[in-house]
Amino acid sequence: MPVRCLVRSGAYFDSVVLMRIAAEIGGRDGVRTASLVMATASNKDVLATAGLLEGAAADAGPNDLVVAVDGAEEALDDALAAAEEALSAKGAPAATGGAGEPRLPRTLAEAAGPDDEERGGLAVISTPGRYAAAEARKALRLGLNAFVFSDNVPLEQEIALKREAHERGLIVMGPDCGTGIVGGVPLGFANEVRAGDIGLIGASGTGLQQVSSLIDGWGAGVSQVIGVGSHDLGAAVGAISMLDALDALAADPATKVLGLVSKPPDAEVAERVLGRAAASGKPVVAAFLGADPEGAPDGVRMAATLEEAARLLVAASTGEDPPAASETPDLAAPRGPRRLLRGLYAGGTFAYEAGLLLAPRLGEPSDEASPPTGDRDAALPDAHLVLDLGADRFTVGRPHPMIDPAVRLDMLRAAGADPRTAVIVLDVVLGHLAAEDPAGDLAPVIAEITARDDAPHVVCFVVGTDSDPQDRRRQERTLRDAGAVLAGSSSAAAALAETLIPTEVAA
Repeated sequence: MPVRCLVRSGAYFDSVVLMRIAAEIGGRDGVRTASLVMATASNKDVLATAGLLEGAAADAGPNDLVVAVDGAEEALDDALAAAEEALSAKGAPAATGGAGEPRLPRTLAEAAGPDDEERGGLAVISTPGRYAAAEARKALRLGLNAFVFSDNVPLEQEIALKREAHERGLIVMGPDCGTGIVGGVPLGFANEVRAGDIGLIGASGTGLQQVSSLIDGWGAGVSQVIGVGSHDLGAAVGAISMLDALDALAADPATKVLGLVSKPPDAEVAERVLGRAAASGKPVVAAFLGADPEGAPDGVRMAATLEEAARLLVAASTGEDPPAASETPDLAAPRGPRRLLRGLYAGGTFAYEAGLLLAPRLGEPSDEASPPTGDRDAALPDAHLVLDLGADRFTVGRPHPMIDPAVRLDMLRAAGADPRTAVIVLDVVLGHLAAEDPAGDLAPVIAEITARDDAPHVVCFVVGTDSDPQDRRRQERTLRDAGAVLAGSSSAAAALAETLIPTEVAA
């Protein structure tokens, strides 16, 4: 398909703004792909790999914004014009300093305030990765903690930032920190959850969303949710931020119970973290997915799944066990050639957890599948499949699937049309920054699949609360009406899917 690009020189926009505009433009009739990125060398390499680097975009510099679209020839001019209009609207300056109007701060120094007592606040950093460390360092030196949403920050810069923050009595959340709730304010991809006495710290954004949403659904609440970034518990970083966050929540009188969420940390790092957590004197629940549950110190309970972690945390907070999970319909495994699982996840932690839970019976599910091509097809292997559709190879030139469902919809169509598919599993993640109506985006394709004779089952779980902008109950109703079967959590969805794989071909 033809490609067209335009360049806006000297224009910078927040990455989330660019992802949202890209999703809007990519959803227009006749448009296959839309990408809006700063023209750094790495971003231009990504555009070139995706076949989206054309004309003046090839000569653009790192301070220029590139808008690239491909699709039907007749749709491209209108798509670029719509992108220009959206950028102009987003770039319109806010009122600053008119009569009776306070002037909004335009620098970190202004936001921090001139007096020491105003410091100790939080700066949110969302810039291209090459600039994020410099901005975070400015924040630290102004006495601000830093929430670094940006990814692609070199590891050595992350280590240096976290060491400096520790020396200054501050915390760096991130880089690559997707979720946080600090002082009741949601940051990044976070949900609207009730206040309470459970403090959460995690290296997994969607893991924190699942645990905090389940806590809310069972009537308890959180004091703080502190993301530390996906690299924090590795050997190189050594859990600098998680240890600092543990110390902060241990000293917080509003926090009575501590919860830790991560994929398996480095073994020595895990021992250090769990030892520090046990020393807090507060009940601790740790969900280090796939980690050895043995050997935890006294005062720390290890959870094998995100749901189990949420249950244990609620019990420790309220003194009562959460209600048992609601029963799912009694479904029969499909017959004939339908024998394979297709897990199409937007959240990487959910894909990882599903792979762990399903491996004992199904074997190690494959994560190999080709991204859809211009014809919207997808190469699905003759094996059980669990995919993280937020991984780089599926998001080249595209927003994350929690914002833009296009790639996942193509994969869903392919899985539904494949006569080997027995069950499809989907996560539906709500909250701030997520798509406005993720269930509504999925429902038409789910309905197409489930309406067929001898259709595969579609199992969904919703991560969110009734107070989220998308409204969990409305999202669940939309999915049910489309023919999906709902599970209460990520692990419940994996367990249900396992029962829908014909026994004789499970392995």
